[in-house]
Amino acid sequence: MITVKQLAKRFRVENPKKLTAQEKADPRLKGPFFYSVEDVSFHCEKGQVLGLLGPNGAGKTTTLRVLSSALKADKGEIAINGHNVADSPAIARKSIGFLSGNTGLYGRLTGRENISYFARLHGMSAKETEHRVQELSDMLDMDAWLDRRSEHYSSGMKQKTAIARAVVHSPSVVVLDEPTTGLDIMATQTVMDFIRHLKAQNTPVIFSTHHLDEVAELCDQVTVINLGRTQYMNDIAQFRGAGQSMNSAFMNILRGEG
Repeated sequence: MITVKQLAKRFRVENPKKLTAQEKADPRLKGPFFYSVEDVSFHCEKGQVLGLLGPNGAGKTTTLRVLSSALKADKGEIAINGHNVADSPAIARKSIGFLSGNTGLYGRLTGRENISYFARLHGMSAKETEHRVQELSDMLDMDAWLDRRSEHYSSGMKQKTAIARAVVHSPSVVVLDEPTTGLDIMATQTVMDFIRHLKAQNTPVIFSTHHLDEVAELCDQVTVINLGRTQYMNDIAQFRGAGQSMNSAFMNILRGEG
């Protein structure tokens, strides 16, 4: 399981004159710092899928980047299966499979080579890597194009490859930042089926999305972040009860009515 308590992360504003009027009006702008995340807490148990929701700029991506150890928190605690991430960042990197908003594939490498490279970075043997890459290719329906150079991939192919790369080492927790962005209906369904597969394996999954239908279909828990703070944390049934529809429930929570 993963537990996040009172997470906070600020950034120094390098050029205040370039801020937009909206950015200047954000209450998180305090002196020379912008407090992207001020107080975020949630937890995700084994076999659960947690949907991380919030408007653009709420602090979701910063939160997920801190979870992945790409950023260091200013305050707060992250624990994975009882291990404090701040005390053991190497353990965190081995324990978490992270998909960012940017696939970042090496274009001159094939999909197989991209995934295999990350497997070897995680210390997997050649035999383990070969077996795991084929297993993921079967699950994500990648066989037809896995050995083409990734610079020629469609957005859906790139996203599937990035997801396979993120979980090639069979992590304890999977964190997905908008995993279905830019995908067609068939590719989206493949990704959602893969998330269900992770859930069936008892792997906690945290994913951010703007698609509330995905939340309704996949999630056990919902966390809403607004202006860098956790505004809501409860199960999907309670979330649905905050409005007549998923959309109205979300808007009611943002308005403080849920």
